[in-house]
Amino acid sequence: MVEIEKLREIAREVISREDVRQLIGYRQGTYGFRARPAFVTTPEEVDQLIFSPACVNNLATYLTLEEKLPVPRGQEPDLRKVAVMVKGCDSRALVQQMEEKAYERDRIVVLGIPCTGVVDMDKVEERFPNVLSRGEIAMEGDKFVLSFDGKREEVPKEELLADKCRRCRYPTPLVYDQLLDEEVARFADDDYSDVLELEKRSAEEKWAYWEEKFSRCIRCYSCRNVCPMCYCEDCVLDRLNPQWMRRSVDISENTAYHIARAYHLAGRCIQCGECQRVCPVEIPLMELNRKFYKDVEELYDYEPGTDAEAPPLLATFKVDDREDFIL
Repeated sequence: MVEIEKLREIAREVISREDVRQLIGYRQGTYGFRARPAFVTTPEEVDQLIFSPACVNNLATYLTLEEKLPVPRGQEPDLRKVAVMVKGCDSRALVQQMEEKAYERDRIVVLGIPCTGVVDMDKVEERFPNVLSRGEIAMEGDKFVLSFDGKREEVPKEELLADKCRRCRYPTPLVYDQLLDEEVARFADDDYSDVLELEKRSAEEKWAYWEEKFSRCIRCYSCRNVCPMCYCEDCVLDRLNPQWMRRSVDISENTAYHIARAYHLAGRCIQCGECQRVCPVEIPLMELNRKFYKDVEELYDYEPGTDAEAPPLLATFKVDDREDFIL
């Protein structure tokens, strides 16, 4: 895990540059063990930056929320760069965004953080409920160490580790300007065992399963808002003329929303798991996204977010494609 003082020293150098206007990183949350995004604009603010197993957010989302040109009348655009801290899984979002020309590579400064795994905050809060004072989480060997209220608790890593980390292929960022620690070997290959289990079910069983999950949806759009690949300025699911989807919260409209979003992420989802993490009603959205991910990898030998020079999946054409689906 990266040394905090080293992180802050490098961050201070970056934010002091004349061509950098902002650095997006992590700071301690307001309560419990949580960390939250930090937006640093001066060298004096650097001391708030941290990195720990509690830094679960994918900060790549914020890069596409930057103001778009043209700026309001009477204002001049600030064309300086934005710096961002990224874990391995986060860096894939940068790669995919650049594949899609969301921004140019020279518009960002990337501080890469090799990651040995982050916690599942739901597991943490289930194990240590009602911790309102600020606590800290560190990793020591194969254990997470949680410090709070003057106490120190050690928990085996496997008990609190986020599920996405168990199958992470890219713990070391794939794109960076500075790497803040030594590279981390890939954790494991993905056997898609969860997807294969779902595929074994009958059509009736699958519908019953997803009907129950989608019926919970309150259409808060947290999944869309947190997703680093949902950055369209004009979302088709919001359009009123023509209206593709009604605002009513029922199983029909909820299903249309989630299926449409999953298709829009096919060949684009980089498996950061943010959509499922923020869902207030605990819909297992990654089960759906991973089905598409598996199919894209098997059918097209394509893995999103791994090659910034490659065109996006749906912008490619090969003359030797099988085209079995054409009647």
